[in-house]
Amino acid sequence: MSPLFILLGIGLLIPIIFCFLYNEPQIYYQAFYIPSILSFVLGIIFSFFKKDDINLTLTNSMLIVGLSWIFFSLIGGIPFIIGLDKSFIDAFFEAVSGFTTTGITVFQNLDTMAHSVLLWRGLIQWFGGLGILTFFLFITFRSESELWQLFTAESHKIDTSRPVPNIFRSIKILWLIYILFTVVEFVLLVGFQMAPFDALIHSFTTLSTGGFSNFDASIAQYAINGHPYYKAFEYIIIFFMLLGGINFLIHYKVLKGEVKEIFTNFEMKYFWSIIGLVLFLIFTGKAVDQSLTFGNIEVVFRKTLFQVVSVMTTTGYGTESLTSGFFPALARQLFLFLMLVGGCVGSTAGGIKVVRIAILNKLFGREIKKFYLPKRAIMPLKVEKKLIPRDEIYKIAALFFFWLVIVLVGGIITALFSDLSAFQSVSGMFSAMGNIGPFYFSVDKMASLSPVIKVTYIFGMLAGRLEILPVFIIFTRKAWK
Repeated sequence: MSPLFILLGIGLLIPIIFCFLYNEPQIYYQAFYIPSILSFVLGIIFSFFKKDDINLTLTNSMLIVGLSWIFFSLIGGIPFIIGLDKSFIDAFFEAVSGFTTTGITVFQNLDTMAHSVLLWRGLIQWFGGLGILTFFLFITFRSESELWQLFTAESHKIDTSRPVPNIFRSIKILWLIYILFTVVEFVLLVGFQMAPFDALIHSFTTLSTGGFSNFDASIAQYAINGHPYYKAFEYIIIFFMLLGGINFLIHYKVLKGEVKEIFTNFEMKYFWSIIGLVLFLIFTGKAVDQSLTFGNIEVVFRKTLFQVVSVMTTTGYGTESLTSGFFPALARQLFLFLMLVGGCVGSTAGGIKVVRIAILNKLFGREIKKFYLPKRAIMPLKVEKKLIPRDEIYKIAALFFFWLVIVLVGGIITALFSDLSAFQSVSGMFSAMGNIGPFYFSVDKMASLSPVIKVTYIFGMLAGRLEILPVFIIFTRKAWK
C-alpha cells in the first residue's frame, strides 16, 4: 500500500493548479496540500514495513484492495472537510461515492463551488472508473503474478478475460482506450461550445459512469439555460455512457476491426435487448397515458433514451428527475430493474452485471428443460461455446443472493431511521449497491438523513463496487490470520 499513498499524494496536488488558475482563496490550497502531505507521510511510514519475501494470494490481495479503497476515501474526503466545511461523515460519504463511481451526492449548490473542489470530485470518479489499484499498479509496475492477483481482487470476479496474455500489457491497453475515449468526448463537447472546464468534468464522469456533474441540475442545466447545442450534448453523453457501460475488451476488439463483436457477443445481445425492451415499454406507457404525441416524439425519445442509458450504465446523469411526472409508475419500476442489472462485466458500470443475469436466465431455462427431457440428459451451461464451471455458477448465485440481502437490510435500516416510504427506502440502497446515483427522493433529503443511514450506504457503495467479497473479507478474522 505504500506506493499507492505516494501516488495519491501526487494526485491531490493536481487541483492546486486550478486553485491558481481561478485565483481561489488560500483555504482551497490548504484543502489539498494538507491531505497530500498526510498521504505522503503514510506512504513513507508504510514503506518501513514492506517485506519483499511475501507472496500475494487472492485473500491478502482482497484485504489490500478493501483497505486501500477505505483509506483512499478517508484521505480523499479531507478536501471537502477543509474547503467546504463539511462534516466528516458527509465528506467520507462523498469521497466513497466518487471513488466507487456511485454518484450519490450529499452536496448542494454545486454551481457556486470552487473549481478545484469540482475538479477533485470529477477526478476521483475518473480514477475509480477502471479501478484505483488498476491505475496505480500500472504506474508502479511490480511482478506479473502480484499484479494479476491485485487486478483480479479489484476487478469483476466473473471474467478473467484480457486483451493479451501479459497482464501488464492488458492493463496498459485498457487504460489507453479509457484515456482515448475521455479525450474524444472532451473534444466533441468543446466543439459544440461547452465550456472547457464543464467538458473536462463531464468527460471524467461519463466514461467512469460516475455521474458527478458540476451543476445541481446535472445535464438538464444546458436545456434550462437554453444552450443552442444542448441536444447535441445529450446525444454525445448518451453515446459515451454506452461506451462506459460496455466491456472494454469489446472496445479493444472493435478497435482491432472486429466490429461485429458489439452485436454478436453473448453479453452484448442481452445488453441491447434489455435497453430496447425498456425503451419500448416506457414508450408504450407514454402512449397509453396519451403523453406521447407526434409533435413531441423526439423530445420523449431523447429524454427516455438518456435516462434508460444513464440508469442501465449506472452513470446517474439526468435530464429529467426520476420522480418527475415525465416518468410514469411503469418507468420507475423498470428503472429499479435496470439498477439491479447494471452494465457489462469489464466495464466501469456497477450493478450485478448483464452477463450474470443472462447466466441466471439460462440456468432457469435449463431447470425448465429438466421436466421434459430424459433424466439422463446432459445439459451443460455454456456461454459462447465455453462451459461455465459449476463453482462459477455457485459464485454467481451467492453474489446475487447477498446483493439482494444487503439491499433488503439497507432498505430496512433506511426505513427505521427516516420517514421515507418503503419504495423510497429501497431505492436509496438500490442506488448505493448498484453504484448508480439516482434515487426516488430529493438530494436535500439525502443530505439530511441520519449518519446511521449514510454509513449503511457507504458500506453498500463499497460492497457494490468491489463486488462484496473484499469488503466482507476485511471483517473475516481467518483471512487476517
